[in-house]
Amino acid sequence: MKKYIIAIALVLGTGAVITTSLNSCSTLATSDLGLAVIKRVLLGGINKGMSIYGNKEAFLQNNLVDKALPKQLRDINTTLEKIAPSLVAKEREYIADAAVYTVNISRPILENAVNSLNAQDVTRIIQGEKGTATLILKEKTSQQLVAAIAPKVEQELNKYGIVKTINTALSGSNLLGSLLGSGNSNSNVNAGGLSMLASEQIVNGLFNIIEDHEKQNSASLLGPLGK
Repeated sequence: MKKYIIAIALVLGTGAVITTSLNSCSTLATSDLGLAVIKRVLLGGINKGMSIYGNKEAFLQNNLVDKALPKQLRDINTTLEKIAPSLVAKEREYIADAAVYTVNISRPILENAVNSLNAQDVTRIIQGEKGTATLILKEKTSQQLVAAIAPKVEQELNKYGIVKTINTALSGSNLLGSLLGSGNSNSNVNAGGLSMLASEQIVNGLFNIIEDHEKQNSASLLGPLGK
Protein backbone atom coordinates (compact mmCIF):
# COMPACT_ATOMS: atom_id res chain seq x y z
CA MET A 1 0.00 0.00 0.00
CA LYS A 2 1.35 3.40 -0.93
CA LYS A 3 2.51 5.31 2.11
CA TYR A 4 1.94 8.94 2.87
CA ILE A 5 3.52 11.28 5.38
CA ILE A 6 0.43 13.11 6.47
CA ALA A 7 0.03 16.25 8.54
CA ILE A 8 -3.56 16.97 9.48
CA ALA A 9 -4.86 20.09 11.16
CA LEU A 10 -8.47 19.64 12.18
CA VAL A 11 -10.31 22.61 13.63
CA LEU A 12 -12.87 21.36 16.11
CA GLY A 13 -16.05 23.09 17.17
CA THR A 14 -14.28 24.43 20.24
CA GLY A 15 -11.71 26.19 18.11
CA ALA A 16 -8.93 23.85 19.17
CA VAL A 17 -6.50 22.56 16.56
CA ILE A 18 -5.19 19.00 16.54
CA THR A 19 -2.11 18.16 14.49
CA THR A 20 -0.78 14.66 13.99
CA SER A 21 1.30 12.54 11.63
CA LEU A 22 0.23 9.26 10.08
CA ASN A 23 2.41 6.97 8.03
CA SER A 24 0.05 4.86 5.97
CA CYS A 25 -3.50 4.38 4.73
CA SER A 26 -3.98 1.51 7.15
CA THR A 27 -2.94 3.69 10.08
CA LEU A 28 -5.27 6.44 8.89
CA ALA A 29 -8.18 4.06 8.45
CA THR A 30 -8.08 3.01 12.08
CA SER A 31 -7.50 6.50 13.48
CA ASP A 32 -10.20 8.55 15.14
CA LEU A 33 -8.75 11.63 13.50
CA GLY A 34 -8.99 10.24 9.97
CA LEU A 35 -12.61 9.31 10.60
CA ALA A 36 -13.30 12.75 12.06
CA VAL A 37 -12.01 14.45 8.92
CA ILE A 38 -14.31 12.37 6.68
CA LYS A 39 -17.29 13.03 8.92
CA ARG A 40 -16.55 16.75 8.93
CA VAL A 41 -16.62 16.87 5.14
CA LEU A 42 -19.87 14.91 4.85
CA LEU A 43 -21.66 16.81 7.60
CA GLY A 44 -20.64 20.04 5.89
CA GLY A 45 -22.23 18.79 2.68
CA ILE A 46 -25.37 17.71 4.50
CA ASN A 47 -25.70 21.13 6.14
CA LYS A 48 -25.26 22.81 2.77
CA GLY A 49 -27.93 20.59 1.23
CA MET A 50 -30.36 21.19 4.07
CA SER A 51 -29.82 24.94 3.74
CA ILE A 52 -30.69 24.79 0.04
CA TYR A 53 -33.67 22.48 0.55
CA GLY A 54 -35.02 24.69 3.31
CA ASN A 55 -35.18 27.61 0.88
CA LYS A 56 -37.62 27.19 -2.00
CA GLU A 57 -35.89 29.69 -4.28
CA ALA A 58 -32.46 28.19 -3.61
CA PHE A 59 -33.86 24.75 -4.47
CA LEU A 60 -35.37 25.96 -7.73
CA GLN A 61 -32.19 27.73 -8.80
CA ASN A 62 -29.79 24.90 -7.99
CA ASN A 63 -28.55 23.12 -11.13
CA LEU A 64 -27.42 20.08 -9.13
CA VAL A 65 -31.03 19.50 -8.13
CA ASP A 66 -32.17 19.96 -11.73
CA LYS A 67 -29.60 17.42 -12.92
CA ALA A 68 -31.17 14.88 -10.55
CA LEU A 69 -34.52 15.00 -12.37
CA PRO A 70 -35.41 11.38 -13.29
CA LYS A 71 -35.58 10.70 -17.04
CA GLN A 72 -39.26 9.76 -16.96
CA LEU A 73 -40.24 13.02 -15.26
CA ARG A 74 -37.95 14.98 -17.57
CA ASP A 75 -39.70 13.37 -20.59
CA ILE A 76 -43.11 14.24 -19.17
CA ASN A 77 -41.99 17.82 -18.64
CA THR A 78 -40.61 18.02 -22.18
CA THR A 79 -44.04 17.05 -23.48
CA LEU A 80 -45.76 19.48 -21.13
CA GLU A 81 -43.53 22.29 -22.39
CA LYS A 82 -45.18 21.88 -25.79
CA ILE A 83 -48.69 21.78 -24.38
CA ALA A 84 -48.77 23.86 -21.19
CA PRO A 85 -45.39 25.44 -20.36
CA SER A 86 -46.72 27.17 -17.26
CA LEU A 87 -47.63 23.78 -15.79
CA VAL A 88 -43.99 22.70 -15.75
CA ALA A 89 -43.11 25.76 -13.69
CA LYS A 90 -45.93 25.00 -11.27
CA GLU A 91 -44.85 21.38 -10.96
CA ARG A 92 -41.29 22.45 -10.15
CA GLU A 93 -42.56 24.91 -7.55
CA TYR A 94 -44.72 22.27 -5.90
CA ILE A 95 -41.80 19.84 -5.74
CA ALA A 96 -39.71 22.63 -4.21
CA ASP A 97 -42.45 23.20 -1.63
CA ALA A 98 -42.45 19.48 -0.85
CA ALA A 99 -38.66 19.46 -0.53
CA VAL A 100 -38.86 21.96 2.32
CA TYR A 101 -40.93 19.48 4.32
CA THR A 102 -38.39 16.68 3.82
CA VAL A 103 -35.50 18.44 5.57
CA ASN A 104 -36.36 17.27 9.08
CA ILE A 105 -36.91 13.74 7.76
CA SER A 106 -33.69 13.47 5.78
CA ARG A 107 -31.25 15.16 8.15
CA PRO A 108 -31.31 12.59 11.01
CA ILE A 109 -31.08 9.67 8.56
CA LEU A 110 -28.01 11.15 6.90
CA GLU A 111 -26.34 12.26 10.12
CA ASN A 112 -26.87 8.84 11.73
CA ALA A 113 -25.28 7.21 8.68
CA VAL A 114 -22.28 9.55 8.88
CA ASN A 115 -21.85 8.77 12.57
CA SER A 116 -21.93 5.04 11.78
CA LEU A 117 -18.97 5.22 9.37
CA ASN A 118 -16.17 2.87 10.35
CA ALA A 119 -12.51 2.19 9.61
CA GLN A 120 -13.41 0.05 6.60
CA ASP A 121 -15.38 2.95 5.10
CA VAL A 122 -12.46 5.32 5.66
CA THR A 123 -10.06 2.92 3.94
CA ARG A 124 -12.37 2.73 0.93
CA ILE A 125 -12.66 6.53 0.83
CA ILE A 126 -8.90 7.06 0.95
CA GLN A 127 -8.29 4.46 -1.76
CA GLY A 128 -11.17 5.62 -3.97
CA GLU A 129 -11.79 8.56 -6.26
CA LYS A 130 -13.01 11.94 -5.09
CA GLY A 131 -16.68 11.59 -4.27
CA THR A 132 -16.32 8.13 -2.71
CA ALA A 133 -17.40 9.38 0.71
CA THR A 134 -20.69 10.61 -0.75
CA LEU A 135 -21.08 7.37 -2.70
CA ILE A 136 -20.79 5.35 0.50
CA LEU A 137 -23.30 7.61 2.22
CA LYS A 138 -25.66 7.17 -0.74
CA GLU A 139 -25.32 3.40 -0.63
CA LYS A 140 -26.17 3.40 3.06
CA THR A 141 -29.17 5.73 2.94
CA SER A 142 -30.63 6.26 -0.56
CA GLN A 143 -33.43 3.70 -0.43
CA GLN A 144 -34.26 4.60 3.16
CA LEU A 145 -34.49 8.28 2.30
CA VAL A 146 -36.80 7.75 -0.68
CA ALA A 147 -39.08 5.49 1.37
CA ALA A 148 -39.12 7.97 4.26
CA ILE A 149 -39.92 11.13 2.29
CA ALA A 150 -42.21 9.72 -0.42
CA PRO A 151 -45.38 9.81 1.75
CA LYS A 152 -44.74 13.45 2.66
CA VAL A 153 -43.96 14.39 -0.94
CA GLU A 154 -47.16 12.69 -2.13
CA GLN A 155 -49.16 14.48 0.57
CA GLU A 156 -47.80 17.85 -0.54
CA LEU A 157 -48.32 17.20 -4.27
CA ASN A 158 -51.88 16.00 -3.65
CA LYS A 159 -52.53 19.20 -1.71
CA TYR A 160 -51.96 21.18 -4.92
CA GLY A 161 -53.81 18.75 -7.19
CA ILE A 162 -50.85 18.70 -9.56
CA VAL A 163 -51.39 15.11 -10.71
CA LYS A 164 -54.93 15.78 -11.90
CA THR A 165 -53.78 18.95 -13.65
CA ILE A 166 -50.98 17.13 -15.46
CA ASN A 167 -53.32 14.37 -16.57
CA THR A 168 -55.77 16.93 -17.91
CA ALA A 169 -53.03 18.65 -19.87
CA LEU A 170 -51.64 15.39 -21.25
CA SER A 171 -54.99 13.79 -22.03
CA GLY A 172 -54.83 14.81 -25.69
CA SER A 173 -51.22 13.76 -26.18
CA ASN A 174 -50.48 10.45 -27.87
CA LEU A 175 -47.05 10.57 -26.23
CA LEU A 176 -48.38 9.94 -22.75
CA GLY A 177 -48.51 6.17 -23.02
CA SER A 178 -44.94 5.85 -24.21
CA LEU A 179 -43.71 8.24 -21.54
CA LEU A 180 -45.29 6.08 -18.86
CA GLY A 181 -44.11 2.86 -20.44
CA SER A 182 -47.61 1.49 -20.90
CA GLY A 183 -48.09 1.89 -24.61
CA ASN A 184 -51.60 3.14 -23.88
CA SER A 185 -52.33 6.73 -24.89
CA ASN A 186 -55.18 6.84 -22.36
CA SER A 187 -52.91 6.06 -19.43
CA ASN A 188 -52.73 8.53 -16.57
CA VAL A 189 -49.82 9.77 -14.56
CA ASN A 190 -50.15 7.89 -11.28
CA ALA A 191 -50.13 9.98 -8.10
CA GLY A 192 -47.82 7.57 -6.35
CA GLY A 193 -45.63 7.39 -9.44
CA LEU A 194 -45.22 11.15 -9.65
CA SER A 195 -44.44 11.48 -5.95
CA MET A 196 -41.88 8.68 -6.24
CA LEU A 197 -40.19 10.42 -9.18
CA ALA A 198 -40.19 13.68 -7.25
CA SER A 199 -38.79 11.90 -4.19
CA GLU A 200 -36.00 10.39 -6.26
CA GLN A 201 -35.13 13.84 -7.58
CA ILE A 202 -35.09 15.30 -4.09
CA VAL A 203 -32.83 12.53 -2.73
CA ASN A 204 -30.46 12.38 -5.69
CA GLY A 205 -30.25 16.17 -5.84
CA LEU A 206 -29.23 16.17 -2.21
CA PHE A 207 -26.45 13.68 -2.88
CA ASN A 208 -25.29 15.80 -5.84
CA ILE A 209 -24.91 18.74 -3.46
CA ILE A 210 -23.07 16.66 -0.86
CA GLU A 211 -20.75 15.22 -3.51
CA ASP A 212 -20.05 18.69 -4.91
CA HIS A 213 -19.18 19.89 -1.41
CA GLU A 214 -16.90 16.91 -0.88
CA LYS A 215 -15.04 17.54 -4.14
CA GLN A 216 -14.73 21.26 -3.50
CA ASN A 217 -13.24 20.62 -0.07
CA SER A 218 -11.07 17.64 -0.95
CA ALA A 219 -7.97 19.79 -1.40
CA SER A 220 -8.23 21.54 1.95
CA LEU A 221 -9.66 18.75 4.10
CA LEU A 222 -8.87 15.47 2.35
CA GLY A 223 -5.68 16.56 0.63
CA PRO A 224 -3.58 15.81 3.71
CA LEU A 225 -5.04 12.30 3.65
CA GLY A 226 -3.53 11.57 0.27
CA LYS A 227 -6.65 12.63 -1.70
